[in-house]
Amino acid sequence: MEEEGFEAVFIGSGAGLPMFMGIPGENANGVFSANEYLTRSNLMKAFDDNYDTPIVAGKKVAVVGGGNVAMDAARTALRLGAEVHIVYRRSEAELPARVEEVHHAKEEGVIFDLLTNPKEILVDDNGYVKGMKVIKMELGEPDASGRRRPVEIPGSEYEIELDTVVMSLGTSPNPLISSTTKGLEVNRRKCIVAEEENGQTSKEGVYAGGDAVTGAATVILAMGAGKAGAKGIDEYLNK
Repeated sequence: MEEEGFEAVFIGSGAGLPMFMGIPGENANGVFSANEYLTRSNLMKAFDDNYDTPIVAGKKVAVVGGGNVAMDAARTALRLGAEVHIVYRRSEAELPARVEEVHHAKEEGVIFDLLTNPKEILVDDNGYVKGMKVIKMELGEPDASGRRRPVEIPGSEYEIELDTVVMSLGTSPNPLISSTTKGLEVNRRKCIVAEEENGQTSKEGVYAGGDAVTGAATVILAMGAGKAGAKGIDEYLNK
């Protein structure tokens, strides 16, 4: 930092690293993160034949997850011509997506495979998705989030025939900055530890805020963290 002549730094690198399940077959062709899938379609205009951006318009697509982004990905896949299934390990009552998003997805024809959890993505001889092995779940006692914890039902595995899987399990901060910066404390979720009131991290002169600190959250919280960080840096430089 000193080498470049800066006296303070603010890290606002966000939480753009997609999360995956770590199950067999996730590296197959035809498996996407919702981030990539939606970026290709919405920002890079892949839905429009006048653009060169490639996108897989699958015939049968599974979107794994139950948040607003999962609903976006499912409805996008539907409009690209696919039969689309939302695969979610809890029941409809626990879906984190807004009620309106779920309603609109159903209205458009998205199929909800609830209380269902992927165990393996099945891959053909050419390395492409051919299906997914899933297991039925039942709800047990509430976990730390307050939602009832899904528990596998033994012997309930079955296979779904698919050609595309979109993983929509949320995002986490990219660990590149924290892993290469000596003295910068992170928590177990790889989020940078920073003071809420001024953004101060464990490293002097380094401030942070937004999703890099909280994990994926709202624009409003990130804006507030930016203001707090600016205040903290101003106080630090005027000591």
